[in-house]
Amino acid sequence: MLKDFKDFLIKWNAVDLAVWFMFGWAFATVIKSLVDNVIMPPIGLLMWKVDFSALYISLDWKKYESIDSLSKAWAPAIKYWLFINNVISFVILGFILFLGIRILNKLKKDDKENEEKNHKKTDEVLVLEDIRNLLIKQNKKTINK
Repeated sequence: MLKDFKDFLIKWNAVDLAVWFMFGWAFATVIKSLVDNVIMPPIGLLMWKVDFSALYISLDWKKYESIDSLSKAWAPAIKYWLFINNVISFVILGFILFLGIRILNKLKKDDKENEEKNHKKTDEVLVLEDIRNLLIKQNKKTINK
């Protein structure tokens, strides 16, 4: 069993999966930063200078000066701005992955079409195959007589 596990880890599929997982995690972090630091501040400015980081509902119904004071008090709260940011990050990341997969599929399709074009039989090969088939047919008739 240990040998099988070692073989699994050494195979390129497991290594590729690990690399892509790490790349995806890093990319998701970048997208999250993009949403938090680039996209949401201008939206907040357009929406009457709303600070999205201060949008929460305190479940103990007390007022807190900031989200930091809320966190320090260990107060229960629904931090819906975090949810909104995560949804926006998810949509952006999903769209980018969709575009990437779409491009990869198009490249694979183009490669397959090019391969099929390269493997198409030339007119000379088709004529030679016809001659071969006729000779085989003629040979069968000769043998059956």
